[in-house]
Amino acid sequence: MGGIEGLSVYHATKAAIRSFARSWTVDLKSRRIRVNAISPGPTYTPGFERALQSIQDSERLKTFFLNTIPLGRLGNPNEIAKAVSFLASEDSNYVTGIELCVDGGMAQI
Repeated sequence: MGGIEGLSVYHATKAAIRSFARSWTVDLKSRRIRVNAISPGPTYTPGFERALQSIQDSERLKTFFLNTIPLGRLGNPNEIAKAVSFLASEDSNYVTGIELCVDGGMAQI
């Protein structure tokens, strides 16, 4: 997905996190430390709801998000937590240097 107008700093920080994960993967490999990044998509939280309330055309923004997420809905915090739990578990021992997009397919389509 391309950038959204007015969110350039937000997008730049997400890119920086991806870059840190890749760089730290190389820096920390001799210590056998794995580094990965989670990139959550729009997630329904109280903070998300408050942010929507402060936006003049919040219904239009909500519709925009729903139309750009292939699964057609916002994520929930438990779904993000499960992805984090997977990366922290032994089930992901051979996973490092990735950005895991937990976004209903938004970044892929």
